[in-house]
Amino acid sequence: MPPRRISRTITFSLPPEMFEQVQRVKEEEGRDMSELVREALRLYMEDRELRREQRLERLRSRRGGQDESEEGDRE
Repeated sequence: MPPRRISRTITFSLPPEMFEQVQRVKEEEGRDMSELVREALRLYMEDRELRREQRLERLRSRRGGQDESEEGDRE
C-alpha cells in the first residue's frame, strides 16, 4: 500500500498576466508553483493575523479610553 499523502491538492485559476508573473518568478528563483503558493498563503495568513491583532488592540484602547472618560464624568 502506498504511503498516505499528508498534503492536499487544490486547483485554482489566475488571470493570464498574474500567471505570467508567477512563471517568471518560478524561473528566476528555481522554485515550483506549489512552493510559491504555499509561501504566498503563509505570508497572507501571518499578515491577516497581525491585522486582526491590531484591530483588537485598537478596540481595546478605545474601550479603555471610554472607561476613563466615563469616570471623569462621574466626578
